Amino acid sequence: MSGELPPNINIKEPRWDQSTFIGRANHFFTVTDPRNILLTNEQLESARKIVRDYRQGIVPPGLTENELWRAKYVYDSAFHPDTGEKMILIGRMSAQVPMNMTITGCMMTFYRTTPAVLFWQWINQSFNAVVNYTNRSGDAPLTVNELGTAYVSATTGAVATALGLNALTKHVSPLIGRFVPFAAVAAANCINIPLMRQRELKVGIPVTDENGNRLGESANAAKQAITQVVVSRILMAAPGMGYVHRFILILTSACVITLSFLPYPSSMSVTSLEAELQAKIQESHPELRRVYFNKGL
Repeated sequence: MSGELPPNINIKEPRWDQSTFIGRANHFFTVTDPRNILLTNEQLESARKIVRDYRQGIVPPGLTENELWRAKYVYDSAFHPDTGEKMILIGRMSAQVPMNMTITGCMMTFYRTTPAVLFWQWINQSFNAVVNYTNRSGDAPLTVNELGTAYVSATTGAVATALGLNALTKHVSPLIGRFVPFAAVAAANCINIPLMRQRELKVGIPVTDENGNRLGESANAAKQAITQVVVSRILMAAPGMGYVHRFILILTSACVITLSFLPYPSSMSVTSLEAELQAKIQESHPELRRVYFNKGL
C-alpha cells in the first residue's frame, strides 16, 4: 500500500485478529523475532517517532501501511507497553530464543556436579528475573530495595529448589536425571515470577474496557496474569529441555505456540474483580461485563 495513509489505522491493537490461534501466532512470531535484538538505537527511535507521530495524526509523506505496521512491531519489541520505557535488551521477548538456547544447552550439558548446577541455575534464574521484571504488567515501579529483595529471594529460592531436585539424580537412572533440569526450571518459575512481580499483587494492574479506557487497578487481575505467565513459561521450556537444544526452530516454535494458546489481551469478568472496583465500574459503566489487561509475557 502506498500513497497517502489514512489516519485511522488502529496500531494500538495487533495487526492480526487475536480471537483466532493463527492471528495470535502471527502476532507473537513478529513480537519474538530474534532479529529485533540486532536493531540499532537509531532504528528503534525512528520506529518510536513514526508510531507516536501517527497516533497524534501526523503521517510522514510516503509512509506505507506495511512500514507503519513494521514500525509498530519494532516499537513494541523494545518499549514497555504500559510505561513506554525502553526495555533491557536481554529482557525483551526477541532475546528469548538465543538466550534460552544458550542457557538451556549449558544446563543440560553441565548437570552432574553441584557447582555446575549451582552456577547455571543462578545464571538461568538471574536471566529469568530480568525477563520477569522487563515484561511485568502495569506501570507501578519497583523501588531499588523492592527490586533487590525480589531478585535475591527469587534466585535463592529457585537455585535451592534446583539443587534439591538435582540431589535426587543420585537415586534415579541417568535418563530420568536428564529431566531434572526441566523440573528445576518449572519449580523455579513458580518462585521467580511471583516474587519479581510481587508489587502487582500488592497494588494491582490496570484494567480497561474493550476500547482501552482505564477503569482502575486490580490485584485479582494480577493474580490471574501471573498464573497464566507461570504456566506459559513452564510449557515454553518443555520442548527445549526435552529435545535436542541446538535446534532454534524448536525453541522459536515452542515460544510462539505457547504464547498463542491464551487469548490476547487477557480478560476477566467484572464480577471477579474486587468488590470496591466492581462497584466503581458498575456505577460508571453499568453495561460492562468484562475488563481487559496486559498479563505481561
